[in-house]
Amino acid sequence: MLSGVMQNDLVRLVMGNEYIQSVVILAAFLVLGAIVNFVLKNWMTKITSKTKTDLDDIIFGIISKPIFVIVNLIGVYFAVISLSVLEAYTSTVNSLIYISITLIVAFAASRVVSLIIGRWMSEKAGLGKAPELINRIVMVLIYVAAALAIAAHFGVEITPAIAALGVGGLAIGLALQSTLTNFFAGLHIISDRPVVVGDYIELKSEGVEGHVVDISWRSTRIRTLADTIVVIPNAKLSDSVIVNDYSDGKEINFKVSCGVSYGSDLDEVESATLDVARWVQKNSDGAVRDFQPVMRFEKFGDSNIDFKVTLRAQKIEDNYQMTHDFIKALKKRFDKEGIEISHPVRKIYDSDRALKK
Repeated sequence: MLSGVMQNDLVRLVMGNEYIQSVVILAAFLVLGAIVNFVLKNWMTKITSKTKTDLDDIIFGIISKPIFVIVNLIGVYFAVISLSVLEAYTSTVNSLIYISITLIVAFAASRVVSLIIGRWMSEKAGLGKAPELINRIVMVLIYVAAALAIAAHFGVEITPAIAALGVGGLAIGLALQSTLTNFFAGLHIISDRPVVVGDYIELKSEGVEGHVVDISWRSTRIRTLADTIVVIPNAKLSDSVIVNDYSDGKEINFKVSCGVSYGSDLDEVESATLDVARWVQKNSDGAVRDFQPVMRFEKFGDSNIDFKVTLRAQKIEDNYQMTHDFIKALKKRFDKEGIEISHPVRKIYDSDRALKK
């Protein structure tokens, strides 16, 4: 009986004291947030682990913490408005909570949308990863929408604001013409896809070659074989003649040029060259073992009969070592067989002496 009386007294104390009510409300939402976070991280993870893709697991990992924070912010809101001493600040608290929740939702949405677009571009569009430019555009659009939602909450007329942004955007566009040119060139590169992240490209006009590592809003970054980063403005890249040698992870054919003197037995040259090429193809690091090299005589040169040998490497980087090994082995074989690679010969005529004769 005493226990029941004490319970009733405790209930009356809680119901009659707004400070205790505020603490109870806040504690309740903290517990609720913890429960929601636990459900998302454990129960929902067990469910999504049974699906074929890990996309849903990553999405739940992204949104679990923002949801926990939002639930706690709602608890703070109800805890504050329950206090009569803070009644004059209710509108301010409401606005702060609204702004906080809107920004948190925008943050989580930008990450989720960027993840979905990146996964789609990787699996459907054939890109290694989403270019940074796409992620920036998604983030800007979502945060602009969040800013408009906040402005509408405070009663700001959106139409005049959009008109003002249009006029201001025109002025900014004129001032940042070069930057915007690179921005739209980046969009063109991403949509037309002459190159994608992971491709090995050569820019003959710039003397640059390497792997494309990122396409951002202003420039494209290329990692050379020397492991240096070359930054090319998107507009310059878009206007350049691009040699796209291959996409990341694909085998690549390459050619090595040579020549033999006009006095050589071409059948013997062909046999010796193909023997060396097959040896390099089977023994050189990075070579595609089962590829059969191809040799073709090309033209009558100034001092030699020129030919090219086609080899295949596993990666673009491997062709340099294979070329090195092939040239060394071919020179050694030619010396052994007595096959000559002629030096360039120039004959100089004295026109005055020719006329006197």
